[in-house]
Amino acid sequence: MTTAPRTPSATPVGPVDSSRIPRYAGPATFARLPRVDEVGGRADVAVVGVPFDTGVSYRPGARFGGNAIREASRLLRPYNPAQDASPFALAQVADAGDIAANPFNINEAVETIQGAADELLDTGARLMTLGGDHTIALPLLRSVARKHGPVALLHFDAHLDTWDTYFGAEYTHGTPFRRAVEEGILDTSALSHVGTRGPLYGKKDLTDDEKLGFGIVTSADVYRRGAD
Repeated sequence: MTTAPRTPSATPVGPVDSSRIPRYAGPATFARLPRVDEVGGRADVAVVGVPFDTGVSYRPGARFGGNAIREASRLLRPYNPAQDASPFALAQVADAGDIAANPFNINEAVETIQGAADELLDTGARLMTLGGDHTIALPLLRSVARKHGPVALLHFDAHLDTWDTYFGAEYTHGTPFRRAVEEGILDTSALSHVGTRGPLYGKKDLTDDEKLGFGIVTSADVYRRGAD
C-alpha cells in the first residue's frame, strides 16, 4: 500500500448506530466500525486480525481470537464515561481484516506478518492487532521498529516469553521478546512484564530475563499493592 495518511480535518466515520440497527445484524467488524476500504483505504488506527497459533507449545485456539473479539465488540458503545471521551470520534478507526499466514511454516508466517504490518504502517495508521499466539509479537515489533526505532514494551502476561528456544525452535510463542532484544528492536531501558505468575523451569528463567533488561511486576505484586 502507498495510500497517503488520512488528513486530520476529515470527520471520522464511526460505528453503526445500534439504536437503529440491532447489534446482531450486519458484518462483525471490530466495534461495528467501517472497513478500511470504506474510509478510502486510510485510517488513524487499523484493527487487524492475525489468526495464527502454530507457535504454541500446549493449547491452540488463538487463531480464532480475532473473530471472537470482533463478535464480542458488537456490544461496545461509542462513549467511554471513565475517560469522558468518544474515541471513535477523535480518530478514524477501521477494520483492516486479517493477515493470512501459512499455518504450516512458522518462519514463512513471521515474514508474511511483518510484510503485511509494514504495508499497513506505511499508510500512516497505527495498528491494533487481534488474536494470534505470542509468536506474532516479533514480526509486529520488527515492523514498528523499522518505522520508529527501538520500541518500549509493556508486556501483560502470566509468562515471560523470553526463552531461548523450545524443542530447539527459535521462533515460538515463548521466545519472541528474547529474539527482539537480540535484534536490537526493543528499548532495553523501557521494558517490563506485568502480571507474571506460576512456576518456572528454574531460576535461570528470571536471571536471563533480567539480563535482557526486563523489570517484572508479578501478579502477587499487583495483589498486594493494588492495580493503581
